[in-house]
Parts: sequence; structure tokens; C-alpha cells
Amino acid sequence: MKTLLIIPTYNESGNVAKLCQELLALNMPMDILFIDDNSPDGTGALLEKIASEHPQVQVLHRTGKLGLGSAHQTGIDWAYDHGYQILLSMDADFTHPPHVLPQLIELGRTSDVVVTSRFLHEDGLPGWNLMRRFLTHTGHLLTNFCLGMPYDATGAMRLYRLDKIPRHAFKLIDAKGYSFFFESLHVLFFNGFTIREVPIQLPARVYGSSKMTIREVLRSVKMLVHTLSTRALSPAKLRIATPLSENEIDPSNYDPQNWDTYWSVTKSGWHFAYDAVAALYRKYLIGPSLKHMITKTFKRGERVLHAGCGGGEVDLGLRDYVDIVPLDISVNALNWYRRVHGDCQVLHGSIFHIPLPDKSLDGVYNLGVMEHFTDEEIVSIFKEFRRVAKDDGKIVLFWPPEFGLSVRFIKALTSVLSLTGKKGVQFHPAEITRVRSRQHVQDLLSRGGFQLDEYYFGARDFFTQVMLVARKKPVDRVAEERPCTEPVALEAYQ
Repeated sequence: MKTLLIIPTYNESGNVAKLCQELLALNMPMDILFIDDNSPDGTGALLEKIASEHPQVQVLHRTGKLGLGSAHQTGIDWAYDHGYQILLSMDADFTHPPHVLPQLIELGRTSDVVVTSRFLHEDGLPGWNLMRRFLTHTGHLLTNFCLGMPYDATGAMRLYRLDKIPRHAFKLIDAKGYSFFFESLHVLFFNGFTIREVPIQLPARVYGSSKMTIREVLRSVKMLVHTLSTRALSPAKLRIATPLSENEIDPSNYDPQNWDTYWSVTKSGWHFAYDAVAALYRKYLIGPSLKHMITKTFKRGERVLHAGCGGGEVDLGLRDYVDIVPLDISVNALNWYRRVHGDCQVLHGSIFHIPLPDKSLDGVYNLGVMEHFTDEEIVSIFKEFRRVAKDDGKIVLFWPPEFGLSVRFIKALTSVLSLTGKKGVQFHPAEITRVRSRQHVQDLLSRGGFQLDEYYFGARDFFTQVMLVARKKPVDRVAEERPCTEPVALEAYQ
């Protein structure tokens, strides 16, 4: 099969010529790609000379020192772009012996991933100083204990079967530095890919100095905690699912609140802590409350639109009761939804222009959506819900009130952060229309062609949301109005 070996370099001019000579002497049917981060010692120019003499050697130059994990991501993308089925990776400092590569290839015939292990033999780190041994063994113990992986997860000498691993699997990896190795292996391990090990001895580096710094060690520890927290609180974020294809994306959709960015940002610091709390909140408060309202309002098997579905964690346990049609303006949100629920059908669209026929749904529901629009926009949304709902259709809304505990919590948190100098922290797009009263909601629903059946605010979700159920008004009680068909003006959000 078409095979590529990637080797990231930074200040490796003393190694690359000899390394390339040893690799070519193996007579393996593979191409070699060096990825140089603009090495100031002339490594890039030396590699260009080598490549001019050997057609199977190529060099990719990057603008600067962008990180070892980032270099591997670049090499992986390059391999997919050029149709390689097998990808090998190794370092350029001779800590990875070239003669091990044929063993990786052999095991790769029956495996999805093959990693080299420094811990299968007793003396796997000959010549290493005490500090490097300590860091390596500590990293191994932590990844084993915290992530449950019985492999050497921090080594860079590997084989990936790109013909078996989908490209988007590597898009789940955030790390740019050394933590790329345990994070990438954890994603593949979590998703059930076959992983095998080859024993290896890693001598001390031959030339130059190690790129591992105390700052990089701290970043790796931080990423380990992040990965462990994600696995515990939001395991769907680690799940591989097929992203939306071009045919499933409507480029005409208008997203003035920039939800796509919200769903694409890698969360850290306070935003990550907020997401962790929100995950628990959705699982233990909102999820059960939604299930109660849905099973109470709709019959088993009815077709219901989740308008503004986001990542869809609250839909867990509901899809076997009602036929859910997930809709969101954000492509990234819909990709998250597929990670949570598998490769299900989703709809990319706006709640102002739902891409479904008239009277095609038994109902509509959403959570945490209405508060992001003005009163007039909400009326337009209700009219669109009315259009797609059958004559006996209902809607279920979870809508935070001005006096809800979740609203008060966010206000208190942002105030505390402002006092500590972190001003302007925003955890989600602005909430501009919270519930002010029962009459407020009733008026908006009536203008949109619905009548309010139930209004609940209480202990079921710990006083965080107003839960509403409304039904479509009969035709003889409301004049049929033309649904909103024009894009909402950006000025409405300013």
C-alpha cells in the first residue's frame, strides 16, 4: 500500500543527512516527508539538497516553530491529501531507530495503529539522565492511570492505517505540542481502533538539545486534565462521527450571532469550567425535565423538530420515544450532534426558514433559544413553527426567565470575573429577551398563532427555566399569515 513516513525537524542539521541515508538503505517502498519549522541552523536548506538527489524525499517548510503536535497534524493532512494508506512517523534525532519501521509495517497489516513502547523491555531508555527518565515514566503512569490506556502513549514513532481511520478523527485533537501523542492515541483508543505495540530502545539523543521544556511539561499536564474531564463529563466530544457533507450544508443560511464560532472554539479556563457545569446541568436537571415534558406532550413515534438542537446531549433517551428531526444554524453544532447520537440525519437551517414542508411535523421543541432574539423575531419564529406544524401540532419551550437561578448564577460569575480583571467574559451569545411574565409569553405566542396550554416554573429543574407547552390555534381563530421569508436584518442584533 502507498506509504509515507513523516519526520518533523527543528535544528536537526547534524542528523538529517545520516538519517536519510539509513532510511533509504532499508529499501522500503515508502516516501519520506520532512516537515521543517524554519530551522535557523539550516536544516531546511540541507533537506532541499537531499530531496533534489532522491525523488522519494520531499520537504515541507513551515513559517516557524509551531509545535511538534502541529507538525504531525500537518503531515497527517498532507498524507490524506496525497492518497496514502499507511502513515509512519518518527523523530529526526536518532532516538527512533529506523530498523524498527519494517516491524511497524508488519503489525500494521492486522492493526489500525501501531505504537513503539519503551516499557516492554527492562532497559528501554539507555543513556537517559535521571530527569528525562522521571518525566517519561511519570507521563506513562499518568496516561495509563488517568486515561485507562495500557500503551506507551507519549511516543512519536508510530504507524497509522489511514485507509481505516477517517480523516475527521484527527480533527478532534486540540494539542499542538507533545500532548498531541497521548491525546490522539486516546481518541483512537476511545473509538475502538485496534492498537498494538512494538518494543523499542530509545538511546539518548545523538546531536542537539531536547525540545522538551518545563512549559511544555505543564501544557501536557493541563491537556491531560482537560482530556480526562472531557471523557468524564462530555464523552461525545471524543466520539468520531461523519461530518456534514457539502450537500448537507446550505451556504445561504444567515448566522448573525455567530453560533458556528461558539461551537468550534476549544474551551479552556473559565469557559471550560462553565461547559463542565453546563454538562452536569443538562444531564441531571434539563434532560429529565425535557423527557417529562416530551412524553407528556407527544405520543410515541410522533415526528418532532428540535429547533436549535446544538450538541443534542438533552436528546439522549428521547430518540427511542419520538422521531426527532435535529435542526441548527451551526454546522459545527450539527457535527457535535452526530458525535452524540451517531451518524443520524440532521438539518442545516434557520428557525426563521425551516427547510421542511407545511404541516409536516407533529410538533417543535427547543431549549435556550428564544432568549437570543427580540420580541418581533420571536413572533416570526412562532409563525414559522406554525407553518410546519400539523393542525393539532404543539410546541414545547424551555425559556429562562429574568428571575431564574441560572441567569442569576451567570450574572454573579461575570461580576466576580470583572472584579478579578477578566472583564467582558461571555459564555454564549447575548440573551436579550428572557421571560418577563406569563402574560409576556402568552402575548407573543398568540401573535405567532399559538395558544398557551401550560406554564411551569418550579423545583423540577431547580427554578432555572420556564417550561411552556402551546398548541396551534385553529384556522378559524387566527388569520393565516405569510411566514417570514426575508433574512433578519443584522441591525436587529446590534
